[in-house]
Formats: sequence, C-alpha cells, structure tokens
Amino acid sequence: MSLTTLTYIAADLIALAVLVGALYAPRHARKDLMAAYIGVNVGVLAVTLLLSTSQNVGAGLGLGLFGVLSIIRLRSSSLAQGEVAYFFAALALGLLGGIQTAPIGMVAALMGIVVAALWIGDHPALMRHNRHQVIVLDHAITSETALIAHLE
Repeated sequence: MSLTTLTYIAADLIALAVLVGALYAPRHARKDLMAAYIGVNVGVLAVTLLLSTSQNVGAGLGLGLFGVLSIIRLRSSSLAQGEVAYFFAALALGLLGGIQTAPIGMVAALMGIVVAALWIGDHPALMRHNRHQVIVLDHAITSETALIAHLE
C-alpha cells in the first residue's frame, strides 16, 4: 500500500471515529447500530480499495455489492443491526478473497481491518454502561408522567 492509500484510510477511520464516537454515541448510544456503522464503513472501504486497484473488475461488481446488501436487509427475516454488520463484513471478506487481482498482502491487510473494526465496534467493553430496552404496552399512554408511573 502506498502512503497515499494509507492517508485515505486514515482519513476515513478518523472521520468514522468522529461520526460514530463523538457524534452518534453521545446522542443515541445504541451499541448495535455502532457496530453496524463501523462494519459497513470498513467493509465498503476495503472492497472499494480493492476494486480501485484492479483494471479487470468493472463498476458493475461494486454496484452489485450494494444491491446484495439491500436485498439482505430488506428481504430477510428481521436482523439486528449488529447482525447486518457481521453479514456485510462476511460478504466483504468473501469478495476480498475472491477477487484475485491485488497482492495477497494487501488483501490480507484489508481483511484484517474489516475483522478488527467489528471486534472493536462490537466489543463488550464498548459502551457497557448503556443498555437498550424495548417495552410493549397494551394501551396508549399520552402523558409522560402517567407513563413513568405505569412503568414503575
């Protein structure tokens, strides 16, 4: 990988850290979506880097990749956001391994980045003090005070 490529990767990862860590986490704090954002970003980055180094692979494969992801999300049984991230990462890893136009060292490094990103994004220590809970009520409660009293 050239210094230019590493600079682009660093810029993307810094932007991702700001987006997810500094913007999303303090405002919404959903760990499952954090893993999805990290997994999708790094997966797309890895596949795009690989596709950009090849003269034999057309843009159609890249567009097909996004079509497959949308089919997975829209046509499958309900998947949690973290599961979608893992599904996409598995898809990206398969593509990285299947397109044999880049040096194996580059492909291995990109695969390592995808796996490391999900390891970090879905690590149990990440946001361990937050929890997400869904409560289903059998009737509508319009007053927030009444809702709190009902739940207590």
